[in-house]
Amino acid sequence: MVFFDRHKVGELTGLLTSDLGSLKNLVSDNISRDRGLRALSEITGTLCILFTLSTELAPVLGLLMVSVSGLVALFKRSTVPTFKSYGIVQAQISDCASETFSAIRTVRSFGGEKRQISFFDNLARAYQNSGTKLGVLKSANESLTRVVVYVSLMALYVLGGSKVNAGKLSVGTMASFIGYTFTLTFAVQGAVNTLGDLRSTLASIERINSILSAKDIDDSLAYGLAKELDSKEIGDSNGGLYENGSVNKHFMSELKSSSSCSNLAWSGDIHLKDVHFSYPLRSDVEILNGLDLMIECGKVTALVGPSGAGKSTVVQLLARYYEPTQGCITVAGEDIRIFDKREWSRVVSLVNQDPVLFSVSVGENIAYGLPDDVVSKDDIIKAAKAANAHEFIISLPQGYDTLVGERGSLLSGGQRQRIAIARALLKNAPILILDEATSALDATSERLVQEALNLLMKGRTSLVIAHRLSTVQNAHRIAVCSEGKITELGTHAELVAKGGSYASLVGTQRLAFE
Repeated sequence: MVFFDRHKVGELTGLLTSDLGSLKNLVSDNISRDRGLRALSEITGTLCILFTLSTELAPVLGLLMVSVSGLVALFKRSTVPTFKSYGIVQAQISDCASETFSAIRTVRSFGGEKRQISFFDNLARAYQNSGTKLGVLKSANESLTRVVVYVSLMALYVLGGSKVNAGKLSVGTMASFIGYTFTLTFAVQGAVNTLGDLRSTLASIERINSILSAKDIDDSLAYGLAKELDSKEIGDSNGGLYENGSVNKHFMSELKSSSSCSNLAWSGDIHLKDVHFSYPLRSDVEILNGLDLMIECGKVTALVGPSGAGKSTVVQLLARYYEPTQGCITVAGEDIRIFDKREWSRVVSLVNQDPVLFSVSVGENIAYGLPDDVVSKDDIIKAAKAANAHEFIISLPQGYDTLVGERGSLLSGGQRQRIAIARALLKNAPILILDEATSALDATSERLVQEALNLLMKGRTSLVIAHRLSTVQNAHRIAVCSEGKITELGTHAELVAKGGSYASLVGTQRLAFE
């Protein structure tokens, strides 16, 4: 997740399209007769023939061509920064357009059209200027190449003519030499063009490497592998824990075969032990400061507190978008870092305040993440009925085959939420995290969603994040989070009777509970 925090959408999109396209073009465009390896082979073959025709003129021509190539290479090197800046601005334009279109309703509601247009216009001008500069450099390079080549040829013809006049070279040999010289000229120009493509591609490779080099070794997997090596004495037949800067694949397979994530998740408590955490891009700000919380197996634990207390950060750690900077999270006494993140994701279901739906059908969204061969239409319908979603789904134009639009834009908030709950029901994970799942709904939608959530939480280890305390009063335990720590823990009645910060929150929201 740190990787996606560090890089914008447009930057990654540009890498997958423009930069990788540049790599493709380097190969495809240089397969033609006058490019790439063919040009180099023609240069080599033609020079051999020219040396055979005249051992006096050929060295002169070779020296001239080497001089031309060196001059062009020097010129090309100066264009690399321009190619690089051109690609950066291109990525910025893509990111600006993507961000604007995805937030178009916010832009419209705040009257931000002029601001976005101005911002895009500035980037477009920078892109135009960069492209113009690149075009000028390309034109200058081609002009310089042609001038130097033809001046060299003129000098060669003068020298050859003097040899013919002196009787040292026949007219036929000179004519053949001139013909092969033109062949050599075209081949050199093809090689020069290939060099230009290579410079552009090198700029793309530099951008790709700058992004890919930011990919961190999975420290959690390394932790688990090291623990397995110590406790189970897994053989080190394939070298060390790390191999060429990444985790040894041999140990990955050993770890997965020696762990049972699902069994532990269904049977054990989750314990956040003295957890400290700072986001990687804000390492100077500690969000969690020694947080300790037990989430009992098969029961509902609510986490409440003021904004900025660290509740959503707890969700992200449990989902393993990030790992604690200090302390650990265990399930049934086992540190969850011994499990591969993909394996852990199978035992956790997360329902957010604003669930993300993909621009596919309703049925495909409900079955998202599960193999097609294990999910039937009946399974999808059963999950939808349990989530109070079946009735509205069958009223849609194509029922379960209806497309939901980008991010589910064709559905209401309550409908999106119920589809997300159906997805969680179908996944049947033992651990459930509800992050403000009903806070943005109207009363009718909230009732339907809450009924579905109550069914979903039954028998599962559930953590409920909520600002609206009426939704958590029936939780088995309520934890109050403040300044990155758990400050109060108990049932609703116990915490109200205690008269602490939870009681103050209840009073603020004017809840009338017995």
